[in-house]
Amino acid sequence: MPFDYKKEYKEFYLPKAVPQLVSLPPMQYLAVRGKGDPNEEGGVYQQAIGLLYGVAYTLKMCRKAGYEIDGYFDYVVPPLEGFWYQEGADGVDFAHKDAFCWISVIRVPDFVTRADFDWAVAEATRKKKQDFSAVEFLTVDEGFCVQMLHIGAYDDEPASVARMDAFLAQNNCVNDFSAARMHHEIYLSDPRKTPPEKRKTVLRHPVRKL
Repeated sequence: MPFDYKKEYKEFYLPKAVPQLVSLPPMQYLAVRGKGDPNEEGGVYQQAIGLLYGVAYTLKMCRKAGYEIDGYFDYVVPPLEGFWYQEGADGVDFAHKDAFCWISVIRVPDFVTRADFDWAVAEATRKKKQDFSAVEFLTVDEGFCVQMLHIGAYDDEPASVARMDAFLAQNNCVNDFSAARMHHEIYLSDPRKTPPEKRKTVLRHPVRKL
């Protein structure tokens, strides 16, 4: 059975639909940075997702290409995630999507090295005849956070964020946004197949104790 990060690390990927505090270890990702409305048809956000999956599946299928990664084991490609911010804002303003800055990411196993990443970018470029140079190899150390499972449309996320904020106030904590600590979402549902009211998204904010 392929290793499934969602099942093996349920505390990070399958939280309850109520706020909870969690401490996260450093994780490494494939990443693409951009700016603008993620809902724009054929826009830079959707293009970024295509680049991420191209490199992610090149790494997963490396052995079929004759490339061996030390310590490799078969795994399920983890879900798409995103770090979101708006310049000059504390957190995010969901009403102004055109002002979103984002880092779209897909987690990669710890056995993937920068040399393996460089090979995958070159291999995806060669095989798909497409430029994958925008993809980065990124390590993120989120540390202490509040998170919850949001069920519903993306536009309804502010209600869940308000619950997270109220929970922090009750637990002697506050949000701790910075250039390195951002609003984080993990997309557990495929928006092409799941109606808005049934979509599942992990919402996560960096916090600190008072």
